[in-house]
Amino acid sequence: MNVPFKLPEIDREKTRKKVESILENYRMYLLMDPEDFQPKITSTFTITPPTPNNTFHSSTEDTAIKRIDLDKKRKNFILWVQRSVNRLSQQERSIIVCRYLTNEDIYDYEVYNELGFSERKYYRVKSRAFYKLAFIMRVEVYKCEVKQA
Repeated sequence: MNVPFKLPEIDREKTRKKVESILENYRMYLLMDPEDFQPKITSTFTITPPTPNNTFHSSTEDTAIKRIDLDKKRKNFILWVQRSVNRLSQQERSIIVCRYLTNEDIYDYEVYNELGFSERKYYRVKSRAFYKLAFIMRVEVYKCEVKQA
């Protein structure tokens, strides 16, 4: 007896948006300098009295801990994206790197002209690269099937 095996269907649009969002976050993480976590210079006063315990954290220590945690998270994210992109073929990788992983805002038509691709080939390879990246990164989005009663 053969049991039918049905693979879940991928929601291509949502998957593409998710991968594109990750690539945009990569660009932002490269530019990000967590200066908003600066230690407070002025003292703060509260109405509640301090409680005596063995823990003491100054705002400088709290800021240092936040900066280290944020920097580690940022570096891990950047490394994850770089490793994922490096698993693509040379053509796919060149499109993703030129379009999304540089500091410059560049349009699709500039990328396919720079790489010497036709417009049709560019979009076909880019689509395949996004699909592969979604599986490599494990961020693919599946269509939900509504079961009929």
